[in-house]
Amino acid sequence: MIDLPPLDAAVLPANIRARFVDRVNGLRMHLLEAGHEDPSRPCLLLLHGFPELAYSWRKVMPALAKAGYHVVAPDLRGYGRTAAGPVPYKADLAPFRMHNLLLDLLCLIAALDRERVAAVIGHDFGSWVAGFCALARPDVFESVILMSAPFAGAPDLNALADSLRPPAQDPIHAALAGLPRPREHYHRYFASPAAAPDMDGSPTQVAAFLRAYFHYKSADWPGSAPHPLAGWTAEAAAEMPAYYVMDLGRSMPATVAPEEPEDGGAGCAWLTDRELAVYATEYARTGFQGPLQGYRCRMDGSLARDLGRFAGRRIAVPALFVAGSADWGPFQAPGALDRMKAQSCTQFEGCHFIKGAGHWVQQERSLAVTDLILDFLPHHSDLAPARN
Repeated sequence: MIDLPPLDAAVLPANIRARFVDRVNGLRMHLLEAGHEDPSRPCLLLLHGFPELAYSWRKVMPALAKAGYHVVAPDLRGYGRTAAGPVPYKADLAPFRMHNLLLDLLCLIAALDRERVAAVIGHDFGSWVAGFCALARPDVFESVILMSAPFAGAPDLNALADSLRPPAQDPIHAALAGLPRPREHYHRYFASPAAAPDMDGSPTQVAAFLRAYFHYKSADWPGSAPHPLAGWTAEAAAEMPAYYVMDLGRSMPATVAPEEPEDGGAGCAWLTDRELAVYATEYARTGFQGPLQGYRCRMDGSLARDLGRFAGRRIAVPALFVAGSADWGPFQAPGALDRMKAQSCTQFEGCHFIKGAGHWVQQERSLAVTDLILDFLPHHSDLAPARN
């Protein structure tokens, strides 16, 4: 085990600090903080996705702190400096189940001497975690903002039995493999033993992979035209880009490499080479398997069973959804966006699609995201900042 220091302040914006919090459900959790000087400030908890880190929130944290919040962004279990080292594929999946990720965050909140947070805000995989937090503990999480990945919520009681079928058994996988151009859903690939070794490598190799991956899923890639799918069929799913529905037998690095930016990323203002190096260094050290354990929990049915415990229950706190207008994420699971809007939340405040942003919305268009967050929060929390 390596005794890691916190993330170097030199790679962080001014007024953001990195530190560790011990005894967080067995973890030494690494986090970034802004607005931490005043313990009376209301707290915002920001949860990253894959392949991201707490660092993914660096562009929105200063403005949220300036508005009067204590902003906390942890590296989630298995990610970044919360992960002491690589996780083997055969490691126990129980610590990575959604109910244990909730316990991680409750322990973190307690370690910060908090009883509630004004909002839990999650992006991508972090949106699933944030939605689960709001569903399970509305007494702790006063509101929720979901980004890029809709949270379809718990099943209805009459649909509970069907919901417990592991996604690995979904007939869609055989149907995709049987297309004239054989395909594979990325969840199935990410849950396989091959995925992490395919993506692991030196910082230089990981940087090359991540540059192409981030570009391909951003608004900078010119081929994105997201739209609702007609249904959950192989033919409809195959309309999505290859980072979601891959060519069967092709690795993710091989899938995204042809879509790397022509300038190698030199012109990417929202993710400079210096910023990309933070991701590459962390993922080269930890490997990708720890983060991918969450996809394994989805495919083996663990996520469905954890949600099933709340069958018939809806998110009872105010909720907002934010995504980029060039993001396929809101549409990759047919019906999830509509279910989130109409059924999963009792106080759904609407969807916002930000122009000029793809999947990495809080990095690509940080000012627009910050404005939406700050407009939403004062109306929906008892923990609003004090006003002069």
